[in-house]
Amino acid sequence: MRKAATPLGARTECRFFVGEKPCIFKRMCDGCERYAPRGRRILIIKLAAVGDVLRTTPLLEGLKAKYPSSFITWLTDVDSAELLRFSELIDVLLPYSLGSIIRVKGEKPDIVICLDKEPRATALASQIAAKERFGFKWSPEGVLMPASELANYAFRLGYDDELKFRQNKKTYQEMIFEVCGLDYDPSYEYVFGLPDDALAEARAFLEGVGIGRDAVVVGLNTGAGAVFATKVWPEEHFVVLAGLLRERLGVVPLLLGGPLEAERNRRIAELCRGAAIDAGCGHSLTDFAGLVACCDLVVSADTLAMHLAIGARRPVVVLMGPTCAAEIELYGRGTKIVYNVPCAPCYRQTCDKGHVCMKGISAEDVFDAVNKQLQTGA
Repeated sequence: MRKAATPLGARTECRFFVGEKPCIFKRMCDGCERYAPRGRRILIIKLAAVGDVLRTTPLLEGLKAKYPSSFITWLTDVDSAELLRFSELIDVLLPYSLGSIIRVKGEKPDIVICLDKEPRATALASQIAAKERFGFKWSPEGVLMPASELANYAFRLGYDDELKFRQNKKTYQEMIFEVCGLDYDPSYEYVFGLPDDALAEARAFLEGVGIGRDAVVVGLNTGAGAVFATKVWPEEHFVVLAGLLRERLGVVPLLLGGPLEAERNRRIAELCRGAAIDAGCGHSLTDFAGLVACCDLVVSADTLAMHLAIGARRPVVVLMGPTCAAEIELYGRGTKIVYNVPCAPCYRQTCDKGHVCMKGISAEDVFDAVNKQLQTGA
């Protein structure tokens, strides 16, 4: 372990030492029984998107299993930081900014892990002095490269469509554990928590729109973000599904979404004629996560709401189209519905084939999957 200088008796290698102010225990270093050396210092760079960041969090348990006294710093985008700030396994959480970049470049972690393939992440990771590197880096020639041989498979997955779309059977979690040289354990789930007030506010909101605590709530997440509009399930399918859920099961369909889905959800709610309740689309990320956590089950495309539901340990029915179903880990609490067509998956942001992979998923098929999940949990 690298020994830090200890002026005036300060034990700067302690994980609680701050420097410019007292530590959380308000104790001087000499003789402090709270002293805990930082151990292996690990920097994780995983910036975006929020859902991808959440599904990377099982790595924290794997790292702690291999390096029990490790000190973990995570650099991520501001939106993701809003959710990661509740994790007790992250010692330092840094929102991506000029100040954070300067800070990590000035430090020398024992291990740097970069799990993004974009230049702003990989170029930064390549400039940080570290004893070991995992994941991806940016070469001096301006090309994405594996940081070690362990990342060769995940690297190839990016440019080999046959491998990614047809041959690969590994989940994302299995691949990132492989990239980092860790033993994968499927019991390592999302490291995700919400403050009690977020859950309390979500329950209060539901009661305010007439949904009692005894009601069975099925969240219908209607959007798929701005990047992959090809993942959106048709509005008319949501209308039919909401009617089936109300009429046959007596559950409450709750329309979920962000600002991009405001008009979409308004139209669906009107067409449902009271069968579904619009939860609104102006919630903060934390409040939205609270609403998802209050649902008994969530229906969603492969998008943020799905990851929030997985993190909250809620059952999910996932509608898969242009993205790879094999990479999604549901931890035994969900169903993936795939409408098989030759052109899917494709990862295209636009479609010239009429979005057949999503339109082909019928409301009856989704209803049957929801019913089975609610009745048996399988």
